[in-house]
Amino acid sequence: MSDPSFAPRPTLEAVAARAGVSRATASRVVNGGVGVRGPLVERVRQAVDELGYVPNQAARTLVTRRNDAIAVVVAEPETRFFTDPFFAQQVRGISKELTAHDNQLVLLLTEGTADYERVGRYLAGGHVDGALIFSLHTDDSLPVLSRTGDVPIVIGGRPTWPEQDPGRRTLYVDCDNRGGARDAVRHLLSIGRRTIAHITGPLDQLASVDRLDGFRDVLPETDPALIAEGDFTPEGGARAMAELLRRRPDLDAVFAASDVMASGALRVLR
Repeated sequence: MSDPSFAPRPTLEAVAARAGVSRATASRVVNGGVGVRGPLVERVRQAVDELGYVPNQAARTLVTRRNDAIAVVVAEPETRFFTDPFFAQQVRGISKELTAHDNQLVLLLTEGTADYERVGRYLAGGHVDGALIFSLHTDDSLPVLSRTGDVPIVIGGRPTWPEQDPGRRTLYVDCDNRGGARDAVRHLLSIGRRTIAHITGPLDQLASVDRLDGFRDVLPETDPALIAEGDFTPEGGARAMAELLRRRPDLDAVFAASDVMASGALRVLR
């Protein structure tokens, strides 16, 4: 008795035969249906469903020159990626949009030069159609990732501009970190606070630098003892808060550069 689990995989030829069309027509339908009349498209799609045909991705890529996959590169260790809700929100939104366009998300975490070389080779190898890069640090090797041939790259957050990109051709999406920080500090002043401290993010990331600059725009004469560096984690926020209280127990407000660090600071204050 034959084992049904070892049944031969349905082929494109079988789909074409079931639909009563040529292999070329079946291939065009499977790869998007461009240039094929509606009734033929429906017949091929019905045959695909009936046979349980799954296109061979390697063969499909040769025809379409697309992988239907986008890489999401996060320049953070696993410990931070899986504990910071910021990244969960980003990946959730990206995944939803890619799913709507029948694309896959490929997650790549990097930590250090060796990982950047590995990811650079992967992107240049033609495995994905593009890449989104998040959480770059000033010492991250952006030029390595830029050597990816024709793979388009968009960065989440304003990157540093290396000498290799003098024309600032790198595409990025960011919010007004500096302006937001100014608004936060002005709010604290508006409710009567005068000794305002700041917990920064890691200062090797431009988002943190921009928020610190916004803080200083409003309070340029702030005592350096009222500024402590965190690391975008609850523990980092708690450590920075404890240090601020040790230095300046008279402080009456704190602007934290992220909600996650604020949660750690609140634990200390309570």
